[in-house]
Amino acid sequence: MTARETHIGQGVIVAAVTVVAVAVFSVLLDGFATLANAVVLVRSVSVLGILATGMAIVVIARGLDLSQVATMAATSAWALKLMPGGLPLWAALLAGLVLALLIGLINGALIAYVEMPALFVTLAMGFLIFGAVRTGLLGGDMLVYLPESAKSLQILGQEGIFGIPIPVFVFATMAAAAHFLLSATSIGRFIYAHGDNAETARLTGIPVRPLTLLEYALCAATGYVAGLIMAASSASVDLRIINSTLNFDAILVVVLGGISLSGGRGGIGSVLAGTALIGTLLNGMVIMNLSAEVQNIVKGLVLLGAILLDNALHPTDEEVMRQGDI
Repeated sequence: MTARETHIGQGVIVAAVTVVAVAVFSVLLDGFATLANAVVLVRSVSVLGILATGMAIVVIARGLDLSQVATMAATSAWALKLMPGGLPLWAALLAGLVLALLIGLINGALIAYVEMPALFVTLAMGFLIFGAVRTGLLGGDMLVYLPESAKSLQILGQEGIFGIPIPVFVFATMAAAAHFLLSATSIGRFIYAHGDNAETARLTGIPVRPLTLLEYALCAATGYVAGLIMAASSASVDLRIINSTLNFDAILVVVLGGISLSGGRGGIGSVLAGTALIGTLLNGMVIMNLSAEVQNIVKGLVLLGAILLDNALHPTDEEVMRQGDI
């Protein structure tokens, strides 16, 4: 069985579980099977789906970005902070994007050229981003509001065609763009080769180090887009979201959908499958009024189950052989 076949198998399993969860919640929970709740569900998972789209790129390349949510909050908050000062909307948005790309490039440079572990680099960068941006660029503010001069940005958080929220269309656009990159370009093939075996990719002439810069820059940029959607939906950015489980949730979506932490497998279809299931579970738990602690327990169990499923579909011996160790 090929890697692509096993990936499809996991996607089918996740889709089946989602259907079962929807059916069970529809029967047991009042208000779940309503159009209003469906709109709430898809709106609530749009930011998570956008984050997972960027996270998928680095995980396919056998990386990890624990600074993505910090980048999301800090860069979007800074863009909002620049707007009341007379800076045009487009210039403020561009400045936020440049900052996000810079953060991603720093992550990639430390990982690729200094050869520091991605886990520790991005964890440390998350703390650094939060402290540096809050004190140096936001004047110590924890909550930044959307200024009157940028009210047009709120369209990104409103309802669009047929009552479908604009964030859903943004998520779909980001997912389509990432799918095209990964499946229809040479860069996408290089990313898969990088995750499959970095040393072999390097020997075949793939510029692995510059590619790492690109992977983390793209992850940071998707985080920035997610931050703008969040700002448009709530008319503010609260930096306390950095201390939430959103990073964990994005990784959960990616792994649950079928993108292996060992790299080189999966795709944006995995993100869609994982987002659908996690969105359904989170929505159901909110309706049941479960505490945050109980929700975290459920998410932890789901992640462990996803890792066990990944190990079952891709045995350790196969992974060792893929790395050329035996």
